[in-house]
Amino acid sequence: MIDDLLLDDSNGMSKLDASGMLAAVASSGAQMRETIATINRDTLHAVSKGDQPRNLVIAGLGGSGVGGDVLKAVIGKSTPLPIISERSHNLPGWVGPMDVVVGVSCSGMTEETLSTTAEAGRRGARVITIGAGGSDLEKLSNSISGAVHFPIDAKGRSPRASLWTHATPLLMVANALGIAHIDEKEYEIAADLMDELSVANGPSVPTLENFAKGLALSCAESLPMVWGTGMIGATAAARFMAQLAENSKIPATHGELPEVGHNQIVAFDGVLAGASPARDIFRDDDGAVDRRTHLYILRDTNEHPAVEKRIGIVSQIALDRNVPVTLLQASGNHPISRLASLIITTDWASVYAGLALGIDPSQISAINQLKAGLAN
Repeated sequence: MIDDLLLDDSNGMSKLDASGMLAAVASSGAQMRETIATINRDTLHAVSKGDQPRNLVIAGLGGSGVGGDVLKAVIGKSTPLPIISERSHNLPGWVGPMDVVVGVSCSGMTEETLSTTAEAGRRGARVITIGAGGSDLEKLSNSISGAVHFPIDAKGRSPRASLWTHATPLLMVANALGIAHIDEKEYEIAADLMDELSVANGPSVPTLENFAKGLALSCAESLPMVWGTGMIGATAAARFMAQLAENSKIPATHGELPEVGHNQIVAFDGVLAGASPARDIFRDDDGAVDRRTHLYILRDTNEHPAVEKRIGIVSQIALDRNVPVTLLQASGNHPISRLASLIITTDWASVYAGLALGIDPSQISAINQLKAGLAN
């Protein structure tokens, strides 16, 4: 059952949000500023002394793995070399001494990241790590010749709630490697924008005036199909899908235009498409939600003209089949700001959706059960 009234009850939300996910989302801008202020400049300088790598591999999983996607989206197709996000126990066979492997783990304890980082060291690749200070990842980094570690402090937040704590140092490392060219003022601009959007979408703003709360309520009663335009929109769409799964326990799909026009669009003719039928007012209501497909399109401001043309067409195709469509436009000029604007808004929405469904957004019992099973 969806409790839409809860989203206008700050005390009620706080009680359900026992681990402070709302506060964590609100800290996004501060996370970016803190990284800029505290990152070890001497270590960054040491990174800049090496030759530009042949390839860059970002090894990370879950919330800690999103940073690689953020980096690729921010640099875009102008990147001078391949950037690969690796989310497994093993590195690609071609990784060797001419490549850089960055292991990212917010906790510094992620099994798969430790495995790939150790493998990178054995193969003679240049190793850089980002994770909690004093963690297994830092100890491993210290054992690898020439490796450097950037310690981070998530302040008790989960990896998915600490995106800019671990993604910002990764972006700065890319700068030091000569792969990215990001003026540090852009981080401050992006942080300010996230603060502005957090004020506009914060818990005290009524649902009728709060885009993220409205977005949350529609997600809570639907099967979200999230599409993005360009690398910025597609990265935000993938992030939103994952956040809906973890914060709201809502299954969702994601994709990128124009690719989805060759496959996912056909789902509009499926059994889960079309608006939910009107309820019989005399029928006993068991509180179950009759979920149907809802299309969400996360738009970058720098779209290919052919993609821009597709937006109107696919939206009409969806509406003709009674599939609701919601558009979210990126804000800002620099790619960091545009991506951050989409992520912060949908992060708020994912938390609100969980709360509206009576769920503590921080709870991840299935993941914990998986880890316990693996430990045994």
